[in-house]
Amino acid sequence: MTIRVAATTNTIATNRARSDRRRWIALFVVCLGQLMIILDTTIVNVALPAIQSDLDFSQSSLTWVIDGYLITFGSLLLLAGRLGDLFGRKRIFLAGVAAFVAASVLCGLAASGGALVVARFLQGAAASLASAVIIAIIAVEFREPAERAKAMSLYTFVIAGGASLGLLLGGVLTEAISWHWIFFINVPIGAVAFFLGRRLIAENEGIADRGRIDWLGSVLITASSIVAIYALIKIPEWGWTGDRTLGLLGVAALLLAGFIALESRIANPIMPLRVLGLRSLITANLVRGFLVTGAYSTFFLGSLYFEHVRGMSPIEIGLAFLAMSVALATMSAGLAARLVARFGPKPTLIAGISGPVLGLLLFSQIGQSTPYFPLILVSLALLGIGFGAANPPLMMMALEDVPARDSGLASGTIQVSIQLSAAIGLAALGTIATDRTNALASQGQSPVDALSGGYHLAFLIAAGAAAVGIAIAIVGMRTPRPAEVEGEIEEGAPVGIEAEAAELRQAA
Repeated sequence: MTIRVAATTNTIATNRARSDRRRWIALFVVCLGQLMIILDTTIVNVALPAIQSDLDFSQSSLTWVIDGYLITFGSLLLLAGRLGDLFGRKRIFLAGVAAFVAASVLCGLAASGGALVVARFLQGAAASLASAVIIAIIAVEFREPAERAKAMSLYTFVIAGGASLGLLLGGVLTEAISWHWIFFINVPIGAVAFFLGRRLIAENEGIADRGRIDWLGSVLITASSIVAIYALIKIPEWGWTGDRTLGLLGVAALLLAGFIALESRIANPIMPLRVLGLRSLITANLVRGFLVTGAYSTFFLGSLYFEHVRGMSPIEIGLAFLAMSVALATMSAGLAARLVARFGPKPTLIAGISGPVLGLLLFSQIGQSTPYFPLILVSLALLGIGFGAANPPLMMMALEDVPARDSGLASGTIQVSIQLSAAIGLAALGTIATDRTNALASQGQSPVDALSGGYHLAFLIAAGAAAVGIAIAIVGMRTPRPAEVEGEIEEGAPVGIEAEAAELRQAA
């Protein structure tokens, strides 16, 4: 009997090690899917001039190459996250990856502007399916706080590092081959993510069979999101108080009100309103909104600054942002997780957000002839270090009180907070920079000096937005309760010592 128990114990240890390897490889797979998606947020920007020339786009219609992707991506995230809870997150992730690859092929083969825009709408919808459930998959796979911090660090690096990689890769592919290959590059990445994901990602038990699906609620929240996001991305063109802006935002608000009224009355809502009562999730999303507005949005404004003020090429811009990517990689290699384990999530979060605040303040002091080293390098490194340190504990605290059955929906709300904050931040900071530039130009400053002054003001306000995030974190976020396993455990899944005891009893 002793020999049998010892053999069983060895078998359990072997299975546990195999399961542990599977989880980390599965993390690599979902991050690979996220990398494919995040590349398309910046890689297309670099190729826009070539696309315009080749497909004979007008300047106004060219914006739809970007806007079409953003509208469907941002508006379908909540629905996609809930579909993961209902039908299985692995299933939704794989469907999103496969659809994204197919849409990328259509983008690369597009022979007209209209075909490319339609394919970009489809690509954005596919991206929402895959991206909305990734955080939920990570949260369920990595329940122990230290492991979850490491997993979230890698996820953070993929998001921010992939954006700068997109600039560099977009410039290289466009100049060396053609703009078509910025879309074809997704095919091998997506294929690897799909086939490995089928084997390695664990599936949750869907809850769709427990009642009728709230399709009306799905339509209402999706329509509200589409209208709101379209209005936000058109603010630079229409203005904050323009009739079309206010009209569309009003329509979005009415649709949202109808959605909330419906969800409060039905038995099986697509978005249970109990999620809105999760303080950790809502407060974390609010903090993330200000951090994204201040730090993430500045990535795009910084690219414009390097291009228009300092005259850098796309490849040079990508290389310039490597300082931020390397800093992020350093935090993602385990440093952020060790900081969380040593000081706790909340102190690490507050100290992390301080990095973007300082980095943006330094960035606002860069002149046209300022050498890259040390000021520019240090400011970008602070952005990377701070974002890399802040995001893992922010993700952990957001998911602290979320039941397992609602993980997909919570993951969707996190992604929505990122997309909406980025849209609002870009619209606000872009408008501020433009107004400041026009004011300086009217005072007689040169075009380059006026542009520089506009961007500098935007960077200062972005630093202020990140600082507001620190204030909200100090006042509104509580330190997570210490626990070996966070969140609600999936039904029928014993964990830790109980799982080992159950396996020993069964074997005996």
